[in-house]
Amino acid sequence: MRQAKIERETKETAIKLLLNLDGGEVKVDTGIGFFDHMLTALFFYAGFGALLTVRGDLQVDGHHTVEDTGIAVGQAIKEACGDKKGIVRFAHKYVPMDEALCFTALDFSGRAFLHFDAPMPQERIGDYDSCLTEEFMRALAFNAGLTLHQRCEYGVNAHHITEALFKSLGLAMKEALRVEGERVVSTKGVLV
Repeated sequence: MRQAKIERETKETAIKLLLNLDGGEVKVDTGIGFFDHMLTALFFYAGFGALLTVRGDLQVDGHHTVEDTGIAVGQAIKEACGDKKGIVRFAHKYVPMDEALCFTALDFSGRAFLHFDAPMPQERIGDYDSCLTEEFMRALAFNAGLTLHQRCEYGVNAHHITEALFKSLGLAMKEALRVEGERVVSTKGVLV
């Protein structure tokens, strides 16, 4: 079964996550409403089951909560993937959200990298600082061992841009983590 349990506690956050790459219930509570909405969309479109609770120092701001959640989700994906035997590995998806169009391309190569090109026209989306989307994606990519490229082709609403980025990420993950065979898709014979 492709699942992982992560419990991560620092002076800034306490995180509990049960992740199943093959589906299940999705419940998210981070204390930041818009971020909960984005994570729920990510897990839903990826086809993951996820039970996630985060308690962070929101009296400071949302940065530690969002970044540490990215770390935990990345670690859980990496653990749940195991040796990555049979996964498709690569995927890309476009998602339109009203006036915004966003793109994600990724590779579960084991080599962490992020290219993020999605300027946010508004600084805040409810209680969420829109600049934190890039922080989440970086923490996720570097802890999952994921090569991740994201771009907003165009858009004028930070809510729509962010939502299209999270949904395109989920859809690309669903495709890339689909088990299609029994061999590791690499000319090296391993993905680390």
